[in-house]
Amino acid sequence: MAKQKKTTPKPTTRGTKARTPPAPAAAAPKTKLGQLEGMLRRAEGATIGQIAKALDWQMHSVRGAISGSLKKKQGLTVVAEKTADGERIYRITG
Repeated sequence: MAKQKKTTPKPTTRGTKARTPPAPAAAAPKTKLGQLEGMLRRAEGATIGQIAKALDWQMHSVRGAISGSLKKKQGLTVVAEKTADGERIYRITG
């Protein structure tokens, strides 16, 4: 019968602290819906034309994403305000 060796657990750190990477400061969203939400959360909001150009979408797709994904699925409140020149500014409130 052989003797079993007595083992002790090794320390997981060797006197150094684990580094935590710094959190990115307001990183840009990676998805198009995230970018859309980011544009609508700005204080100045965004027009359909600005969003369509930034996301490379058709204008009807932007309206559909606001209505379907943001309003209905995520439950966000999106308001539209008409400016003096006739354009509508969309923004998320609350």
